Amino acid sequence: MSHSVTPLLGFEHMTQLGSASGYLDEIYEVVKALSLFEGFSVSEYSKFCEYMSCYGALRGDTILNEGTEGSFLVIVLTGQVDVMKNDGTGRRKLVTRVGPGGFLGEMSLIDGRQRFASCVATQPTDFAVLTRDKLNTIMLEYPRLANKVLLLVLQLMTSRLRDTTTRMLPTIVSEAI
Repeated sequence: MSHSVTPLLGFEHMTQLGSASGYLDEIYEVVKALSLFEGFSVSEYSKFCEYMSCYGALRGDTILNEGTEGSFLVIVLTGQVDVMKNDGTGRRKLVTRVGPGGFLGEMSLIDGRQRFASCVATQPTDFAVLTRDKLNTIMLEYPRLANKVLLLVLQLMTSRLRDTTTRMLPTIVSEAI
């Protein structure tokens, strides 16, 4: 079954590349090394791609904007993206850099709340997008695949929480003394 691709709000100025199914081999090359996808069969992976759309961003394009509503996640396929967080004084601080295989926006995909950070392409970047609506469709049509996708997102969020806690540990310890 083919799913229509419509530009997402905020991506109108970016190149719409079409369904991720058209880039199955390229996407597979990027994500096959990720342990998050190791439980996916080839057919599940292919089916998952049917529900995503691909876009191309130029250097300097904002892919996600802190504080805006969010209902999708992004998988970086090529290029590089800086994740930036406002520091409260109006300046943006670099949180991390994400390259091919990196995920962005998973928190807003799940909770629908405002974006936690801005994500800006630092070089031409292609990415795949999974919207909450498409995730809901997967849940209805392919519950086993939906469980794997949700577990993947949960594993990603858990890993990021562990990394953040580890990085903050020196600050937490010094404040507790």
